[in-house]
Amino acid sequence: MEAMTFKAKVDQTGKNTTGIRVPDRIVEALGAGKRPPVRVSVNGYTYRTSIGVVSGRSMVPVSADVRAASGVAGGDSVTVSLVLDTSPREVPVPAELGRALAKDAVARLTFKALSPSRKQRYTLPIEKAKTAETRQRNVLKAIEELRRTP
Repeated sequence: MEAMTFKAKVDQTGKNTTGIRVPDRIVEALGAGKRPPVRVSVNGYTYRTSIGVVSGRSMVPVSADVRAASGVAGGDSVTVSLVLDTSPREVPVPAELGRALAKDAVARLTFKALSPSRKQRYTLPIEKAKTAETRQRNVLKAIEELRRTP
């Protein structure tokens, strides 16, 4: 599928959150429902995400990491390219979390059933931790939460 390009503003959607409104015609042209997985290109930087719906509007999130990598900020006008992303979404599992999941069947099955973005909720704090102690605390917290998640 060819990329669809449009101009938009990076909206400040909360105190620390931003997003880009995706025109309805673009969402419809993608032909994959209201929340399709996409590759987004802004300022020469490309990332994978899914279109979401916020207050009835189709939006793609622009995280702090994406803002830093692409050089955009809330309020900026940008040219956006979107393409439907049908390739499998794999979330790398930090070694420490992988070992902990191998020992806990309940947590492992819960983690396996999560969407990629929900998996990142558990993997990113571990990956971004600066010390081994913090990594281990984040692993223990993840396992505890996964055991409690229905």
